[in-house]
Amino acid sequence: MASLKEVRNRIVSVQSTQQITKAMKMVAAAKLRRAQDNILRMRPYAQRLNSILTNLTGQSDGEMISEYAAQREVRRVLIIAVTSDRGLAGAFNSNIFKGVNTLIRERYSAQAAAGNVTMMAIGKKAHDYFQRRGQVLGNYTHVFAKLSFDTVREAAEQAMQGFREGRFDEVVMVYNEFKNVATQIVRTEQLLPLVPAEPTAATSQASNVEYIFEPSKEEIVQTLIPQSLKVQLYKAVLESNASEHGARMTAMDKATENAGELLKSLKLTYNRTRQAAITTEILEIVGGAEALAASR
Repeated sequence: MASLKEVRNRIVSVQSTQQITKAMKMVAAAKLRRAQDNILRMRPYAQRLNSILTNLTGQSDGEMISEYAAQREVRRVLIIAVTSDRGLAGAFNSNIFKGVNTLIRERYSAQAAAGNVTMMAIGKKAHDYFQRRGQVLGNYTHVFAKLSFDTVREAAEQAMQGFREGRFDEVVMVYNEFKNVATQIVRTEQLLPLVPAEPTAATSQASNVEYIFEPSKEEIVQTLIPQSLKVQLYKAVLESNASEHGARMTAMDKATENAGELLKSLKLTYNRTRQAAITTEILEIVGGAEALAASR
């Protein structure tokens, strides 16, 4: 059985850890509110931009072919993995690693065997993980330090340039989509080449809208496509940012609860150990008194 001093030291250690996890939960909750507001504002813009682009390209009747829509035999692949810079967020980062490994195993096994799968890691955890396992394009560990459209645009432009130059035949994003504080969904989305949207009743009705183009339809579409691709990646990073704070808040809340349960167990052990020590001392005193009485 552990001594009273050892149990006391463990209680103090667990109490200190509980204070830290409680503080980290509060910090994550404050950051989550801002991140959630950002992604909720971003989603309608990204959806509307994609809708307009789909409608315009759908009315082109094959007249306009973007360099970002070129369909080639998939020999070289770029996978953009979005994680966080820090840990202590439960399975947030490991789920991305599992998602990327599953994607490679099920979809790009031949390309991986030939060494033609390149990783673009957004976030320090992804960069450290994939740098030890293969080729990493660029260094985007600074993105979350000051998250903005400009910091993400550089990564999007590098991926787009690689696709235009034929260094990549397909570009895929893997990130955590924010659903709520306790739920993050790993999403795998193809960024390049452009995937034609499936026709729906809403898009069919919208496609009948007549637009007035200034300066020209071709120029507008060719400007919207790169902008839309950058917005898609920026939206994925914002989703991941909100998911990270939600995952960390949930993980720290659970850690705080576990610390409370451990404290209850340690205090019970402390009381039992203390009672046993007192009982032992009483028995020693009684035994000594009886020995003195017998000697007389």
